[in-house]
Amino acid sequence: MSIDPSSIPSFGAPQPQGGQPGGAPAGPPPVIVPDQNLVAQLLDQMQLKHVVDEEGDLTAPWEGFRVYYMFRGEQKELFAVRAFYDRAFPLEKKGEILDLVDEWNRETLWPKVYTHTHEDGVVRLIGESQMIIGAGVNLEYFVTTTANWTQASVGFEQWMVERLGLQDEIENEEGDGAAEEGDES
Repeated sequence: MSIDPSSIPSFGAPQPQGGQPGGAPAGPPPVIVPDQNLVAQLLDQMQLKHVVDEEGDLTAPWEGFRVYYMFRGEQKELFAVRAFYDRAFPLEKKGEILDLVDEWNRETLWPKVYTHTHEDGVVRLIGESQMIIGAGVNLEYFVTTTANWTQASVGFEQWMVERLGLQDEIENEEGDGAAEEGDES
């Protein structure tokens, strides 16, 4: 399926009011079955870097996490935006992290965040939002929702940094990296 990039709304910019001459409504909005190409066009419009990973999923990397745009199910009827956050927590901190995740999940609509404990005892966070698309979905709704889910995934990372007081730690790591690069002369 090919969607003309000009048909994807420009976020923040006023949209011309469509319709037929005389002010009559243009009819029902278009219903489409989204695919990876549409999501790639949307990410391009949002000016987000993205790649296709080894498993064929579209991925947008950020510093500290990655957001995956995945189509699942026998007929690709489920669309998911899943963020994998790189920050590792020791198993002893899992209770504290669960309390924070519960707070986020109570106060926000998406992404819903959960923990994943690896075999080595490291706890990481995953955020996820999903919609069923097999019967089709309004194009504008899909585009707006995908953009909002992406922004919310970024927002969660920022929220965690604030809640855990990690901003100084992150700035020190960035400063240490710059100092180390300068020491190589």
